[in-house]
Amino acid sequence: MFDAFSLAFVQLGDRAFRRPLVIGLAAAAGIFAALWIGLWLLLAHTHLFAIGWLDTAIAALGELAAVALAVILYPAVAAAVTSLFLDQVVDAVEHRYYPGVPAPRRAGVGEQVATALRLLVVAVVLNLLVLPLYLLPAINLLVFYALNGYILGREYFELVAARRLDPAAVRREWRVHRWTSLAMGAVIAFLSTLPLVNLVAPLVGVAAMTHQLTRWGVGSGAR
Repeated sequence: MFDAFSLAFVQLGDRAFRRPLVIGLAAAAGIFAALWIGLWLLLAHTHLFAIGWLDTAIAALGELAAVALAVILYPAVAAAVTSLFLDQVVDAVEHRYYPGVPAPRRAGVGEQVATALRLLVVAVVLNLLVLPLYLLPAINLLVFYALNGYILGREYFELVAARRLDPAAVRREWRVHRWTSLAMGAVIAFLSTLPLVNLVAPLVGVAAMTHQLTRWGVGSGAR
């Protein structure tokens, strides 16, 4: 698992990775800025959670609350946006390391947008549901990494696997490889909280998951 992440970081300097890297950096910066501004405006004008003490605490924190929520939601939102240019990242990894794998199934724009929206809604809703737990010291980190490890591990697994497998096959493979995938999701969630590293975390996550699934033979016909 960790060598998959190591290879993903190494390839950030690859010429074939340059275009998705530039797009990913721009998207990541834009996502975080949009989340921060959007959440600040939302918190300033609404009682978001209809829980008196929670709304009061968030209102008192003001901009800090908006930044904290942006950090919490960033990994999931970035994963959804990354799904829109997933093929470029995976193609770069496969071209360099696994040139013999079968050609992938190309998803249409409608399918990609629908997938991104599904991932976004699920991730945001789950994070908002456990938001009160994020206010509890010590427990908050455990909850964040456990929940986002599940969300990101499953999202990246399904996104990469769906390039070559139908939905039923993706679910079967997920059941076989879910524990390692969840651990990878937790690593991606951790990377997403590190300043500057968080800008490349979505690309690293996709690349690392591509390495791992290819080694498992998911969709490649090899085991």
